[in-house]
Amino acid sequence: MRSFVRVTLTVLAFTVAALALPVTLGAVTLSASFENRYTQRTDGVAPPPTPKAHDPAKPTAVVVVGNEGAVVSDALAPYEVLAASGAFNVYTVAPQARPVPLTGGLDLSPDLGFADLDRLLSSKAPDVVVIPALPDLGEPTTRPVTEWLKRQSSRGSLIMSVCNGSGVLASAGLLDGRQATAHWIRIGGFDDEFPAVNWIRGTRYVDDGNIVTTAGILSGIDGALHVTERFAGTETARKAAEAVGWAHYSPGSSAPMTQNSFDAADTVVGFNTAFRWDKQMLGVLLTPGVRELELAAVFDTYGQSLAVETTAVGLDGAPIRSRHGLTFVPRGTPTAEDRLVVPGADAAASHAADRYSALSPVYLHAGPGFPFDAVLEDLVRTTDTATTRWTARTLEYETGHLTLDGETWPWTITLRPFGLAVLGLLVAFGIRALYRMIRRTSPTGRRGVVDPGKP
Repeated sequence: MRSFVRVTLTVLAFTVAALALPVTLGAVTLSASFENRYTQRTDGVAPPPTPKAHDPAKPTAVVVVGNEGAVVSDALAPYEVLAASGAFNVYTVAPQARPVPLTGGLDLSPDLGFADLDRLLSSKAPDVVVIPALPDLGEPTTRPVTEWLKRQSSRGSLIMSVCNGSGVLASAGLLDGRQATAHWIRIGGFDDEFPAVNWIRGTRYVDDGNIVTTAGILSGIDGALHVTERFAGTETARKAAEAVGWAHYSPGSSAPMTQNSFDAADTVVGFNTAFRWDKQMLGVLLTPGVRELELAAVFDTYGQSLAVETTAVGLDGAPIRSRHGLTFVPRGTPTAEDRLVVPGADAAASHAADRYSALSPVYLHAGPGFPFDAVLEDLVRTTDTATTRWTARTLEYETGHLTLDGETWPWTITLRPFGLAVLGLLVAFGIRALYRMIRRTSPTGRRGVVDPGKP
């Protein structure tokens, strides 16, 4: 029995030794990977947004961002669709009008605070409210948003959530007894967390009267086109789809889609988040007139991969105005990033980054196509196929028309935890051998040694 216990303890000790390094170092990297997605700026820069003309004859649509930020495509994709339709006054709003980080560190100066919007609309409710996924879902910091959403719903606003923005609505009680959908990664958890909601899978959006919910990320485009249909008709929605380059518009109904689920290849995201210590650092150059979807494509594609880190930089560090009037604030100028990428077809045509030729700027949107296409093809060239396919599934974007051929799997990254486990075992064996040597050479550890003090 004593021998069995000794063997069991020895095996347990070596198991702990093998796991200690990969678990500890992996946890540190994993935590940093998610914390960096919404890093707040600390320089106090808060430029005012560019004023917009308001047409009282048009309905008003607002895209809400929380004080802690929002998923970049959840916010910017519906914004561009609604703005490109020409059917709405479109604004971004937040509890307070100060810069907030979108995914990957793209700082947006919201057009209006909640109080500013009330004054603009003479305390009337906006016609459409779009709520993206917020990083602080379930935290007290979302309360200003959820309380405001409840007021707008009670006053007659049509509310549309994007991706896990449905969790924000559910936490406010606005989805109780209703049908809704969400991102495939979170919808199972929402089943348990919000059982009063009838969660629907396998559709890009669910229309339940005055609330429309969409599935993951780019499904927000379908939801925004559907909202445009409801207010301005199918022809206006079709033209908006053409304007933003969305080839998947399904007039009058939600296009069916295959419900994603986790599979073995998705383990790549675990290796990327925990053991890709040498993540590529991208400087993303913000230029005037860039489309909102062009920005979203860069910050969300690289960000969702969890294999690349981005930072927004500017030609002179000054704020820029996007195609449809949003104000973005870079965090400096290009310096020592691993690569400099430049979103935007206009920037490519004008060679806007040529002053940084020493950094070999990459004009991502020099060719035709939906803005996400070129970024996914760049991602597969610079990482691997498994990471890129995971990213596309996270975005809920079909890639059958793309050539995503690259390294099959990040083998070097995958071997790192196993190397750490071997190192931990070697250390454990070394400690054990040293302990045994000390016991053999120590007078108190030798068996049968006679105490010289005894006769």
